[in-house]
Amino acid sequence: MNLTADSVSHRVAGIDFTSRPTRRKPITVALGRREGDRVLLERIEAHVDFDGLRRWLRTPGPWVAAFDFPFGLPRELVETLGWPTVWPALMQHYQTLSRAEIRAAFAAFCAARAAGAKFAHRGCDAAAGSSSPMKWVNPPVAYMLHAGVPLLLDAGLELPHLHPGDARRVALEGYPGLLARELIGRRSYKSDTRARQNGARRAARAELIGALERGCSRLGIALVLDAAQRTDLVADAAGDRLDAVLCLLQAAWAAAQPNHGLPEGLDPIEGWIVTTPRA
Repeated sequence: MNLTADSVSHRVAGIDFTSRPTRRKPITVALGRREGDRVLLERIEAHVDFDGLRRWLRTPGPWVAAFDFPFGLPRELVETLGWPTVWPALMQHYQTLSRAEIRAAFAAFCAARAAGAKFAHRGCDAAAGSSSPMKWVNPPVAYMLHAGVPLLLDAGLELPHLHPGDARRVALEGYPGLLARELIGRRSYKSDTRARQNGARRAARAELIGALERGCSRLGIALVLDAAQRTDLVADAAGDRLDAVLCLLQAAWAAAQPNHGLPEGLDPIEGWIVTTPRA
């Protein structure tokens, strides 16, 4: 899948994930293809349970997808807790824990640390501006990892640098906030709270989508939408569909990069957020 010729068409996907999918808050999958320096959004699917996503993950390749949840844990955290320091064994151990046990272990870790440095972070988190994977609230990414990674492994996907699998179905860690902040700064463009779904956030979504269509980001690729898709993304006050599209762009960039755009020498238990520049 590491083809670089602009003439090659890459099937790509972006996934906005939730650890508790419902009809109101589904797992959102943006599907498209990269052609040269353009990414065409073909459709957006909503999966109201994990079974729907499981079926999609078995779609025959080749494709590259970026998922908005962490694939690894901070090495500092893992070593302090005495957990396995090999990724497959670490993930296997993590899955034996309940969410209550995960929260208790992480809370105890935080309680022993100084104010302002409660959470451990991965090497990519500061550069990406992402939350520590050990956070259990706002956002609950620790639970997203707990729910999401087993789905990828069960489907037999390739997780570069972390776990071998079907090289024609490649899973990468994405983070929509990284691309959004590049284009509109730290302006908020979404909210799950109805009272905060205001005109300013709608205007920020419109500006962000326009910048994606013009290809303004350092990724060097432009998003192609039709009028109905553009209207739908601007109207999506919770931002789930737009976040899936942002991950779609990250997957599209990675699909045409050697090594899927991942840096050499990355920590094999922490993983890396695709498109994050290495310091």
